[in-house]
Amino acid sequence: MSIARIIRAAALPEVAWKNGGGTTREIAAYPPGASMEDFVWRISMARVEAAGAFSRFAGIDRVLAVLEGRLRLCGPAGAVELDGDSAPFPFDGEAPVTGAPLAGAVLDLNAMARRGQCAVHMEWLAAGDAAVCEGASFVLALEPQRLGDAQLDRLDCALLSGTMIVGGPALAIRFRA
Repeated sequence: MSIARIIRAAALPEVAWKNGGGTTREIAAYPPGASMEDFVWRISMARVEAAGAFSRFAGIDRVLAVLEGRLRLCGPAGAVELDGDSAPFPFDGEAPVTGAPLAGAVLDLNAMARRGQCAVHMEWLAAGDAAVCEGASFVLALEPQRLGDAQLDRLDCALLSGTMIVGGPALAIRFRA
C-alpha cells in the first residue's frame, strides 16, 4: 500500500476559460502531455463563476462532483441541481449541457474518459473507507488528512499504487481500461 505521486492543489496552474465564466486546474491526464483532443483520461477542478455552456467533447464520458456551492446542470435528460451532498453525476461529454452556479461560485471536480478506451468511476469516501486501486486510481482530499505516510492538504490529490484507507472525507476516482 503506497502512494505513487502526490499532486498539490496549490501548485496547479489556474487557466481562465475562453468565455470568462470560470477557471480550470488540470490535476492529471493520460498519456502525459496529452492535449484536450487526444487524452485517454483527464481529471480537473473548475471554478464556475457564471452560467454558460459546458465544453463539448465528442466520444468522452464525464463525471462531475460539486466540492463547494450548488450547481444547476441542464441537458438533454433534463435539469439537476448538485451540491456537496449529491452523488457524482455522470453525463455524455458531447451532449449540450449548460451549468449555472446557484448563490455564488462553485468548485467542482471533473473526470473525463475516452469512450471505448477506458471507463471512469467516482465515489465519495468517509474517514476509514478503503480507496480501492484499480487501473489509474486517485484520491482527492476534501480536508487535511493522513494517507499512508503522506500528509494531504485540502484538495491535494494522490495517485495510488495500492489500496489505502483514507484519513478523512475524500473523493475516489478510478480509470479502468
